[in-house]
Amino acid sequence: MTRTTITPMSFAPMDFDPLDSFGPEVAARYDESPRGDEDAAVARLAGLAAGGPVLELAVGTGRLALPLAGQGLRVDGIEQSEAMIEQLRARPGGGALEVTCGDMARVALPGRYRLVFIAFNSLMNLITQDEQVRCVANAARHLADDGVFVVENVCPDPMYRLEQRDGVDQYAHVGGISATGVHLDVGRYDRVTQRVDKCHVRIGEHGTTRDTLALRYVWPSELDLMARLAGLELRERHGGWSGEPFTAGSRLHVSVYHRA
Repeated sequence: MTRTTITPMSFAPMDFDPLDSFGPEVAARYDESPRGDEDAAVARLAGLAAGGPVLELAVGTGRLALPLAGQGLRVDGIEQSEAMIEQLRARPGGGALEVTCGDMARVALPGRYRLVFIAFNSLMNLITQDEQVRCVANAARHLADDGVFVVENVCPDPMYRLEQRDGVDQYAHVGGISATGVHLDVGRYDRVTQRVDKCHVRIGEHGTTRDTLALRYVWPSELDLMARLAGLELRERHGGWSGEPFTAGSRLHVSVYHRA
C-alpha cells in the first residue's frame, strides 16, 4: 500500500491590501449597522476631551466625530480612504470637519489636541508592528501637554481557542442569518506575525459579495509598550466605553494614555 504524506501548510499572507479594504462599496454600507455602544463612546470621549480640540485617527464616515462635533467640540480627522471621506462629507455637518486624507501613522498636522483617539479596532488596520509603533508615536506628537490618547481595540485572546487545520490557524463565524441571506466572517491568522487575513462574505437574494480585510492584532500589554516608547503611560483601562472593569474575560479594552 502506498501512503500519501500530507505536509501541513504554512501561513502565507493573502494578497489583501489594506488600502483596498475600505473602497466605495464598503464605504457605502459602512453605516448600516452599529459598531458597539456608540452613544457611550461619544459620551466618554466628550468627557475626556475636556473642551477639545479633538483629533480622530481613522475617522472613517464620522460615526464618532460628527456626534462629538455636535456637542460643540472642534474635531479634526485623518483618514486613508477617499471613499470613506466622501461618505463623511455627505452626512449632515460633515463638510465642517477638517479631514486630511493620508496615513494616520505619518500625517503631521500643525495643531495640538486635548484628545487624540482611534476606535473600532482601526489600529489593527496597520499590518506591521513597526507601523503600529509609528502610529502611536504620531498620536503622541499631536497631544497637548495635558492631552490624552485613547484606543478602543479588541482583545485577541479568543483567537487561541480557534481551529487549526493543515497547520494553519483559521476560523469561521456566522455574523448573521435570515430567510433571505447569511453573513459569514472567515479568516486565517498567523501567531508569529499576528497578522489576520479575513473575508466578510454576504450571500443573499441578489448574489454574493466579499469584502477582504488585512489586520494585525495587538495585545494590550504590547500597546502599553508602544505607548511607553512614545513617552506615554497608561492612565486607565476599562472593558468598554461605560467604564466596565477590564478583566480576563473582557472582549475589548478602552485604554487611556497620558504623558509620562
